[in-house]
Amino acid sequence: MPFHYDKDSDGIVTLTMDMSGSANVMNDEYRNLMGDAVSKLEGDEITGVIITSAKKTFFAGGDLNVLIAITPENASQALEGVEELKSQLRRLEKLGKPVVAAINGSALGGGFEIALASHRRIVLNDNSIRVGLPEATLGLLPGGGGVTRMVRLLGVQKALPLLMEGKQLRPERALQAGIVHQVVETREELISEARAWILANPAPTQPWDVQGAGVPDLKFGDPNSYGLLGAAPAVLRKKSHGAYPAPEKIMAAAVEGAYVDFDTALKIEGRYFVELASGQVSKNMITAFWFNLNEVNGRASSSGKRVAKLGVLGAGMMGAGIAEVSAKAGIEVVLKDVTLEAAEKGAGGLEGVKPTDSDEDLAGCDLIIEAVFENRELKNKVLGAAEAQALPDAVIASNTSTLPITGLAAAVPDAERFIGLHFFSPVPKMRLVEIIRGEQTSQETLQRALDYVRQIGKTPIVVNDSRGFYTSRTFATYVIEAITMLSEGVAPALIENVAKKAGMAVGPLAVSDEVTLSLQLKIHDQTLADDPSLVSESTAYDLIREMVGLGRSGKSTGAGFYEYPSDGSKKFLWPELTTRYVKADAGVSEQDVRDRLLFVQSLETVRCLDEGVLTSVADANIGSIFGFGFAPWSGGTLQFINSYGVQAFVERADYLADTYGERFRPPASLQDRDQF
Repeated sequence: MPFHYDKDSDGIVTLTMDMSGSANVMNDEYRNLMGDAVSKLEGDEITGVIITSAKKTFFAGGDLNVLIAITPENASQALEGVEELKSQLRRLEKLGKPVVAAINGSALGGGFEIALASHRRIVLNDNSIRVGLPEATLGLLPGGGGVTRMVRLLGVQKALPLLMEGKQLRPERALQAGIVHQVVETREELISEARAWILANPAPTQPWDVQGAGVPDLKFGDPNSYGLLGAAPAVLRKKSHGAYPAPEKIMAAAVEGAYVDFDTALKIEGRYFVELASGQVSKNMITAFWFNLNEVNGRASSSGKRVAKLGVLGAGMMGAGIAEVSAKAGIEVVLKDVTLEAAEKGAGGLEGVKPTDSDEDLAGCDLIIEAVFENRELKNKVLGAAEAQALPDAVIASNTSTLPITGLAAAVPDAERFIGLHFFSPVPKMRLVEIIRGEQTSQETLQRALDYVRQIGKTPIVVNDSRGFYTSRTFATYVIEAITMLSEGVAPALIENVAKKAGMAVGPLAVSDEVTLSLQLKIHDQTLADDPSLVSESTAYDLIREMVGLGRSGKSTGAGFYEYPSDGSKKFLWPELTTRYVKADAGVSEQDVRDRLLFVQSLETVRCLDEGVLTSVADANIGSIFGFGFAPWSGGTLQFINSYGVQAFVERADYLADTYGERFRPPASLQDRDQF
């Protein structure tokens, strides 16, 4: 039986969850099993209950295959199912007998809601274990009583950050946060401590079921509550720009539920849950952050080889970041630069990183990653010298963001061992690595690259060779479109604010300053030198050239589209942008600004897919979100088209092409497609 019911001589029942499949999840099978188990407990003479798991995890949460299928049409049926699940947990905590969750693995989402319905939560002190309610990261809210119980357990002010940000806590941190009661060191203690607590507490009551109990920091008519209620929505709106409905609904469920009794609060929570689950944003986020992410992360671990010694060429910000994350993963790292002083500065005294100015120190490396300036001659020089010192079968990689890998592979004798490993800045924080296959890159080299990326805890996408590959090529369209609009007379503040409201991580003019306008100009000029046919229809580069000529190359020089005060105060848009470029009759609506910024990236992604640069939808969506901050609520550049409706997207793109230029003309491949 998937829920093992074992009653000992003291009358303590150990209910061990062991559902079919690799993990325990909330679905129809769970609902039937938990319903039967609760009914059996209610009819049995027991002393108490220990809930634990036979799986590696305690409980993985809701079945996302079920949740993504909820629509406005079947929402009422879904609500009935949710209410039944909550009713079971309510009956469990009102048995009149102690219930202890013995959390032997991660308990997330619905799994932690089961734990919250227990009178005591004891968790194994394993650093791999996480507990919490991460539903907001998938566009949902905890609909199994999570919002209602957390708010009554901690108060609104402490509960909302955990709920709205979907935080997953390690055991000790969960103990400090007050969401678990006890942390133990062994599995044996987990059960023995649960038994001891049951015997010492024969008739516990949940805090919210104590007579007169309410929400600790929110009382009806209490003026001390008004500050929180007034400020929180404004703070949230400033952060999310209204693009994410889940945090808003979580806040609404928390506050509305605080002013009613517990069971009514559960009903409020359930209705908000189904509203979110039947909406498009949750479907987008589930598609990207669960299905697509699992697909790209599932490719690794087939070479059987782990990197033992890594050589990084170039100790600048990128090279130093690659060295840091690799050393922290237990890899021996040699960080080489032109001078020992530069290498030592990049290494920063980090344990496991050897700074050097000598190629000879690269002897024995089984992976070399070049991270020098975007100059083909320099890259060829350092790659050839390093390859000569490394192991005969070492993988040789470039961190270039734009130069084709096939051309760079000429620097080494065996192009089959050459590959692109494109990291993103800042390397320690950015999750993505774009792996680029050259024309001659072998399958073994690709697999070893995938395994290295997983070894350092990053997420890999795999693309084929092309100028700018996928991420740089597509992200450039976002930046250039924004500068094009500025050259047409659109107000810079409107461009930046609309981009952030649309969900982009950073405004396009701000990010232009970060990467520097001079670099964008250099890449553009190099592209035209290599292939004069690649002339852009955009007027952006004339404006960029003018800005660079004015000495406004970006943040690193203290002046770009933004001013960067020398006293360290907040940056602000250069006022002269308005006087130089803005036109009162520019005639570009806010909706057109938004669509131009989003559509141009999705259209370029389709072209990358058509050309074979991209070979999977998952790579496109995950690469766009993790690589260049494409609006996470949309699920990525291709999921954005799905959610818009492919044919509706085509019609809107044709309008944009007729109005603003042929770069918006949808590829023919979209004409007969229903979805990606």
